[in-house]
Amino acid sequence: MPKEESRGSLSAILLLILISYYLMEIRFQNSPKETRGMNTAELRSNFLCEGLMRDDAVNHIYSHFDRVIIGGAKPVSKALTLENDDELKSGYFLERRELGIINVGGDGSVTVDGTEFKLNKLECLYAGRGVKDIKFSSAKGNEPAMFYLMSTPAHQAYPTTKYTKEQAAPVNLGAPATSNERTIYKYIHTDGIRSCQLVMGLTVLKEGSVWNSVPPHTHTRRMEVYFYFDVPAEQRIFHIMGEPQETRNLVMQNHEAVIVPPWSVHFGCGTSNYSFIWGMAGENQQFTDMDHAPISVLK
Repeated sequence: MPKEESRGSLSAILLLILISYYLMEIRFQNSPKETRGMNTAELRSNFLCEGLMRDDAVNHIYSHFDRVIIGGAKPVSKALTLENDDELKSGYFLERRELGIINVGGDGSVTVDGTEFKLNKLECLYAGRGVKDIKFSSAKGNEPAMFYLMSTPAHQAYPTTKYTKEQAAPVNLGAPATSNERTIYKYIHTDGIRSCQLVMGLTVLKEGSVWNSVPPHTHTRRMEVYFYFDVPAEQRIFHIMGEPQETRNLVMQNHEAVIVPPWSVHFGCGTSNYSFIWGMAGENQQFTDMDHAPISVLK
């Protein structure tokens, strides 16, 4: 290969790396009709969010389902700043948005307009519209914090608020007999941290339990995102999506998220126990707003 051609190939590779690290990926909406005809690769490229937790990087995916932004920040050797993106056409990231942050890694901190909030594993921080500067850091580089991010449009400002998992009023549900014994933590919702439309919490499955969100449901008034974590490297999640009578599955691994359209069910089974963050945006914030799809009607 000529030297000029070799240099050109190297430049193209470097450009792709820069794009993957610094530009916001855009995902447009998909209808039930077009989703029915998708193969595995098409389903994954439209709904699966990979590579959110990369060393010393902040990564974002912009979904046109309720204009949600899904992201991850993993500070290892340096503090990271939440940068603005040209796609937002705003003066700064949260000029017209709000943000939920949950740490799924080692001890860390988030600095919001100069005020530092220590955020350990399973703790949540909300930053409201109008916040101009957010920085992420880890207490130890060899045990980095990993901050999962979810942002939605906001029409008014609510105060920056931190919740520990104890403040989230944990609720134990399920049973060993149905393999879904779990603890649910609600952070951002009408009876917790106040927000404009963002709802966030997480679920931790107990050892021996593998099923989540059963019985399944939809809610056409809001979309949802599931982010799976604490999945052992050799294990996988079989996430079920699609219309109740037209289900499809995505095989997922640790630190991957899935975009759930309002018309889609969202439940799954793992080859071991695991945890996941659920986040929603749309017309209302009522956690109980669900249109149930009993197991007996699924196809």
